[in-house]
Amino acid sequence: MELRSDGSGSSYEETPFTAALRLSGGGIGRGKSVAPPPPSAPARSSFGFASAWGVLSVLSILAGALRRLVPIALQPFKAGDLSYGHWALYMSFVALMAYVEGHKAFQKKFSPMVVQRALTLDQARTSFGPLRIILAGPYCMGLFYATRKRKIVSWTLYISVIALVTVVRQLPYPWRSIIDAGVVAGLSWGASAILYFWVRSWFGRAPGVDAQMPESKEEAPAKQPLRA
Repeated sequence: MELRSDGSGSSYEETPFTAALRLSGGGIGRGKSVAPPPPSAPARSSFGFASAWGVLSVLSILAGALRRLVPIALQPFKAGDLSYGHWALYMSFVALMAYVEGHKAFQKKFSPMVVQRALTLDQARTSFGPLRIILAGPYCMGLFYATRKRKIVSWTLYISVIALVTVVRQLPYPWRSIIDAGVVAGLSWGASAILYFWVRSWFGRAPGVDAQMPESKEEAPAKQPLRA
């Protein structure tokens, strides 16, 4: 043991324990103590009925599209008349759409934005007009009350999908089934991503992305920090 000064002119006897704490940055001295780190606050649940209505509205739109497309996409399995080349195209297009539409477009961009915008319905429901609650699905999709860029992108995608569906309906078998199978893969991935981000938000883990709300005097928290 040895005597050490604590910087105030006094000295204290250093033990192996206090020496270890001093070397680790504990700052041991007379009148000093090492406070334990504060416990981390538990994540707060973010489930709300308004956000649930918004998310379920979007999921119902996707489910309606899947209900119409799945029977056509599965038709080659029932008929069993595709050539090896057609099957190769079928599987390749499904994989392509799962990655491009499902992973890149939905999971990385659209799905977290939908959930983040849905959460704003809970955070500022008292200041929101009834229109945003009634039309929670289109609102969460960014079709209105969003930034100008978001509205342009959302409406362009919405109109493009309608045009694509109209064109694909005119295609003969098996090309329509091949294209619809790819769309089913993308939409299924996207719906699953929305559900995933929504369930995480129940435990305080919001997507933490920009909700792309317009500049307004109406204060509505549009972004939450992502919790680990």
